[in-house]
Parts: sequence; structure tokens; C-alpha cells
Amino acid sequence: MREPNVIGDWQEYEDEYAGLRVRVHGLEEAEPPRGRDDAAEGLTYFRFRVTVENRASEPVDIHFEDGQLDIRTGPDGVSAFLDWRNSQFIEGFDLYPLRRATAVLYAAGADTSLTRVDIQIHLKADDEWSGRYLWSGDMSLPVGSAESGVRCEGAVESLVGQVSNFLREEAEQGPG
Repeated sequence: MREPNVIGDWQEYEDEYAGLRVRVHGLEEAEPPRGRDDAAEGLTYFRFRVTVENRASEPVDIHFEDGQLDIRTGPDGVSAFLDWRNSQFIEGFDLYPLRRATAVLYAAGADTSLTRVDIQIHLKADDEWSGRYLWSGDMSLPVGSAESGVRCEGAVESLVGQVSNFLREEAEQGPG
């Protein structure tokens, strides 16, 4: 079973995409720059970034748009509203070695469900679909906190809570 990434973690691709990596980061409450969409009335807007990095020796054509991600909120995994009009995607960008490209995305969900945000990415590289990967985060934690991953009901028992605790303990112990 694959485990979700914590928001901010890099996910390395393998096989034909070796050297390519992606991360979801910068999850925060934010109003969209061109105004709210009427369909998001009563919802809380948030912003996050998706960064793709090429560590391979050849350029890769990157394509990432609204149909290639799924955003779910709350313990029941309710679909969030993706504001494609305010979001900035990566469309047909030649990503050269040792370079990055970042998409800035705006979405909205019910305020009470933002204690858990799951973002699944399905990147397209060189006109081929890569694997799907999932990131989990929590809007109720302060930015830069020690648990800057997910906090939900019973966080210690949750997978992400366990990962956060493990990483904190490893950091406190220092190099072995």
C-alpha cells in the first residue's frame, strides 16, 4: 500500500521518469487574485503550489492542468471546488535539467472540513501519464509548525500523525 505524502514532501518518480520529482506545498488560506467565483459562495478559499523539478539530464515537457488533480476535504473526502479561473497551471512547458516549474492553485471548501485536505496529482510528462500521488495537509495548523502535515480527529492514531511524530523524534535525536 502506498502512503500519502505530507504537504511539503517531495515525491520522486521512478522508471521512465527517473530524475523528475514533484511536491505539493504552501497550503494556506488565501483569497483569489481575480475575485471569488459565485460557485464558491459560503466556502473558504485556500491556495497551494505544485512544483515539478527536473533532476534528469534531458528536458521534459510538463503538462499540468485542472483535470489532473483531485482535491478532497474533511474526513469524508468531499470534493473541493477548484477555481480554474484564478489558478495558474503548467501547460506544455519544457522543463530543462536542474530547473523547476510551479503551478499556483486556488480551491475552496467548507471551513469545518479544512482540518484535512487531500490533494492527488496525476502529472503528464512528454505526453505520457505518470503515476498518481497523494499529499495530505491541514489548514488549522500554523504555517511552519512542527506538525505541518495533517491534524485530524485522533491525529496520533492517523497515518500522517504517526509520520509527523516519527520525523519530529528523528529531528530531536539528530544524526546517529
